[in-house]
Amino acid sequence: MAATATVPLGRLTESTRDLWNRDSREGYEWTMTISRRIARPLLASMFVSGGLDAIRNPESKVERAEAVTQTLTNQVPGLPKDTVTLIKWNGMAQVAAGTLLAIGKFRRLAAVVLIGSIIPTTYAGHRFWEETDDAARAQQRVHFFKNLGLLGGLILAAFDTEGAPSLGWRARRGTRRLRNVAALGQASSTSHTHRAISRSASEGRKARRRAQKIAVAASRRANDAAVVGARQAEVVSGAARRGVNLAVPYVRHANESGLGAAKTAVDVAGPYFAAGVERAGEVFT
Repeated sequence: MAATATVPLGRLTESTRDLWNRDSREGYEWTMTISRRIARPLLASMFVSGGLDAIRNPESKVERAEAVTQTLTNQVPGLPKDTVTLIKWNGMAQVAAGTLLAIGKFRRLAAVVLIGSIIPTTYAGHRFWEETDDAARAQQRVHFFKNLGLLGGLILAAFDTEGAPSLGWRARRGTRRLRNVAALGQASSTSHTHRAISRSASEGRKARRRAQKIAVAASRRANDAAVVGARQAEVVSGAARRGVNLAVPYVRHANESGLGAAKTAVDVAGPYFAAGVERAGEVFT
């Protein structure tokens, strides 16, 4: 009968939990993806239609827009003074940004552009507090708060990263990484310094031991050389003494032989010398 492996209950529960969390996360991401693809075109449709209307019929919006355009042209240099041109520019910005938001291209930048467009548009076109007629005030109030709702949707779209880290989080993470790298570098440099000091000290101790060994060996060799030299000096001195002892008889014999030969020579040469002296005397006389 084959043995079956048993899996601990805690490990099985943990694996099941991880699988469940992964499936839940994937389902959540899929749901949010579908929601974004539906919500963005719906949010952008109002701006595309309103922008097209502003491009086609800017004259109908001039009276209400002048409350904002005059202030903008006075505070922002370079803007045209013509209110109709500003309305058309605003309409073109709404159409372009709304289209990008609807198709999901540069969606966060497009949302920021629409935020910058809807704020002055709402303030200029739906000033319900200035209306004297109750029905007109109620209608403008509805449009005003409707635009506030659109502004809230644009803020969400501008800060929606689709699950990816935001720029602030990336900046904080980068800062933490730099701090960690700096701390690791400092710790590493300190460790390297300690290691270098320890290595230098160890090498110094090794060099000192080597020097001591060399000195001891040199001292031993000098002692051995001195002993050998003393022994060789004794040998030479003994040889010299033996040589002197051996040479003394020969020197004496040589001296005695030389004296005998000299006496013999004098005895032999004496008569001839005397005869030569007498002959010399006769010649000179």
